[in-house]
Amino acid sequence: MARRCDLSGVGPTTGNNVSHANNKTKRRFLPNLCNVTLHSDKLGQGFKFKVAASTLRSVDHMGGLDVFLSKADDGQLAPNALKLKRKLAKAS
Repeated sequence: MARRCDLSGVGPTTGNNVSHANNKTKRRFLPNLCNVTLHSDKLGQGFKFKVAASTLRSVDHMGGLDVFLSKADDGQLAPNALKLKRKLAKAS
């Protein structure tokens, strides 16, 4: 199971745990993923995505799922989000 956002492509990053004695060991920072249903205004139905909380704020700020997908880069989108983007392009 990939811990990756379906819309923005945000995934785990790496860093260090630093102890009081300044010993460093590798660790992973996982994104804050939420299972959400986002509604498309043009298609009139909801779609389930695994989205990072920061991306969810961006979707709301941009004005909804349709606008976000129209401006999103195809390389970062998950396959099901890419299909939805193509459906929206046909519906316009």
